[in-house]
Amino acid sequence: MKIETFELERRQSIWENRVKFNLTESGVHPYKLTELLNQEEQKELLTLRLGYGQTNGSDELRYTISQIYPESDHDNVLVTNGSSEANFVVIWSLLEPGDELILMLPNYMQIWGIARSFGVKVRPFHLKEELDWQPDLDEVRGLITQKTKMIAVCNPNNPTGAVLSEDAMNELVDLAKKAGAWLYADEVYRGAELDGKETPTFWGRYEKAIIACGLSKAYALPGLRIGWLLGPKSFIEKAWSYHDYTSISAGFLSNWVATKALQPDNRMKILTRNRRMLKENLIVLQKWVENQGEKFSFIPPKAGGLAFLRYNFSINSTELTTKLREEKSCFIVAGDCFGLDNYIRVGIGSEKDYFLAGLGLLSELLSELSV
Repeated sequence: MKIETFELERRQSIWENRVKFNLTESGVHPYKLTELLNQEEQKELLTLRLGYGQTNGSDELRYTISQIYPESDHDNVLVTNGSSEANFVVIWSLLEPGDELILMLPNYMQIWGIARSFGVKVRPFHLKEELDWQPDLDEVRGLITQKTKMIAVCNPNNPTGAVLSEDAMNELVDLAKKAGAWLYADEVYRGAELDGKETPTFWGRYEKAIIACGLSKAYALPGLRIGWLLGPKSFIEKAWSYHDYTSISAGFLSNWVATKALQPDNRMKILTRNRRMLKENLIVLQKWVENQGEKFSFIPPKAGGLAFLRYNFSINSTELTTKLREEKSCFIVAGDCFGLDNYIRVGIGSEKDYFLAGLGLLSELLSELSV
């Protein structure tokens, strides 16, 4: 098996901790444990023994996760080391060489790379900027063949921040049903909506729907490395057996903290705090774009910790972002990482002063380039 370089993750891994201003982060400013846990919980945390936990996730955590999704229980849930491991387990356990995967683009490109490395034929369909970053469903219909085994979507979307319309969701479910294919939905940004209205889930719409989610994005807890899969019990049992060959289990302490974070009252406090930060920074970004005249345009994100900006001057996106990193110690993501030049992805989930400073450095570079 040969893997291709996961370009987005490789660039971030190399540079995100070596710059003064990192605007590549696609989540929200992370919590401290002292902000998340009350004093009694902090004391209890210090008394826990560092043993192995339940390999599919603690019963308490899986039950707590299941309460987010109607008509599910703890046996519908597999806890993973982040949603990245969830993606790996799903592709590895369900697809074989020669199968076809219909994949939404642009997207976090991990599924693209994993599937191709396993010999799966990836057939992309595209969100269209002229459709307010909605899909052309005729394009999806034209991709389905007898070899279609899965349709994979990211909703809310990375990098555009778009949310699928109810009609688009229903049509994608209908297309998956007709093909007898799995519908795999990355919902890691569900809960980070800027209007406060939680995005509908694909769960419960189709018996072969599988959901991936986690605490890294909408919940601002990336250091816990807690993700999960939600799916039919027979699939979850199978996925658990594959999980035995990857990381075996997520950390015991992470399971414990995640259970506290996802209690209904805490969950709402976390999501409310994060939405407030995103809304404030989006206003900052919109004013910044306006001040740039005709240099930039974008459709404001409806959800998530990022914005996808089109720029209207002549320079390759990797070249632009490299100059910004090398000359200003500020890091943003090139549209090249998503197969779309003349775009940049900017994280909007950092603290406001930090975000403003990073945008100021981008303004400096643009002035020096005379674009």
